[in-house]
Amino acid sequence: MTNETVTEPTPDAPLSETARTESTRSLRAPIVYAVLGLAALILFGLTSPGDQHSTFGLSESSDFFQFSPLGVPSKLTAVALGIVCLVIAGYSLVATIRHKTVPVVLPYVFGVAWVLAFLVWAIAGKQISFVSLIQGSLILAVPLVFGSMAGILCERSGVVNIAIEGQLLAGAFLSAVVATITNNNWVGLLAAVAAGVAVSALLAVFTIKYAVNQIIVGVVVNVLVLGLTSFLYSQVLADNGDKFNNPTGFGSLKIPLLGDIPVIGPIVFDQTVMVYMMYVVVIVLNVALFKTRWGLRVRAVGEHPQAADTLGVKVNRTRYFNVLLSGVVAGIGGAFFTLGSNIPFDKEMTAGKGYIALAAVIFGRWNPVGAFSAALLFGFADNLQNILGILRTPLPSEFLQMAPYLATIFAVAGLVGKSRPPAASGEPYTKG
Repeated sequence: MTNETVTEPTPDAPLSETARTESTRSLRAPIVYAVLGLAALILFGLTSPGDQHSTFGLSESSDFFQFSPLGVPSKLTAVALGIVCLVIAGYSLVATIRHKTVPVVLPYVFGVAWVLAFLVWAIAGKQISFVSLIQGSLILAVPLVFGSMAGILCERSGVVNIAIEGQLLAGAFLSAVVATITNNNWVGLLAAVAAGVAVSALLAVFTIKYAVNQIIVGVVVNVLVLGLTSFLYSQVLADNGDKFNNPTGFGSLKIPLLGDIPVIGPIVFDQTVMVYMMYVVVIVLNVALFKTRWGLRVRAVGEHPQAADTLGVKVNRTRYFNVLLSGVVAGIGGAFFTLGSNIPFDKEMTAGKGYIALAAVIFGRWNPVGAFSAALLFGFADNLQNILGILRTPLPSEFLQMAPYLATIFAVAGLVGKSRPPAASGEPYTKG
């Protein structure tokens, strides 16, 4: 009898293919870091004039404390920041190869270093107000933060909220109209909440009750809100602006003592009431999701709805509640376009901010604090193109207008690294 070695069939081949795929995905972030780091070193560092300085103003004329402008050598600073970016790229590569966890803060440190290198190069020989730059960035980030919080509320419970754009736009429209008619901004804010909830209810019914594809429903809702608000604007608001579209908006509210802190005070504690509401929403949502029983149930529904149902959690009821709650948050964000900025409603005034907010959710890894940081980054890119356009920097104006969207693409495509959404996100649940 011949002895033969029998080889049992094993799944090694598919596992190896999966491992190679995961390895490729994990190396994506270090590669992006390296490419952008080389760009920062070569384009921003080596091409900067060697005899010029970039100057940053650290205080405004109205500030209690006054600081002299800070000037740094453009070439040396840009080169140093480019090297920092390359060091981060190298650290990320080594950590990935050794299968070590890359710190969550790493993408944000890289982003700050890269943006500062670009900024130093762009304003070489000029002066820019650092306080105004960051303050404007925070203001532009407000609707993104509210929108991203709405996205987190939905996706953590298993519903993909593509309709953030529609929620923001509906909130902006109704807040302007109601605030003008009643001459009361708080009533307008409540109307914005109602508008956001109405859009959310439409999303919830089709995605949860009728199990329609969540991506398709979200896109359709966005188009519906866009068409409806554009029609009402053309037929009603355009010729009756003083009567229906002239909100006064919330004024700035400076917090005593905190508002006088050098540099930080004017940026963080001298804002409108809606900015303070944003701080509260981020903190409360972060605590609620990760420190309360409600948050545990929501995350369970988003990760494994069958197991949550077995333990007595009402899966679809939880999803309904979260989707409607996201409408409350997004409606407030929409009101910021009009009541927070003190400008009338205009067609398509959200300008894709809902989609950028969704990118902030992904970049922030479905975490309120992370999404808040990502929204600030996108707001900074948006504000930067306005300021650099005024300063007449070497960059073409068309490129500056693309800046916030390019930042969104780079962040989602590479800088976020390996991240995983809630396992049941986008999957309808039928009890059975």
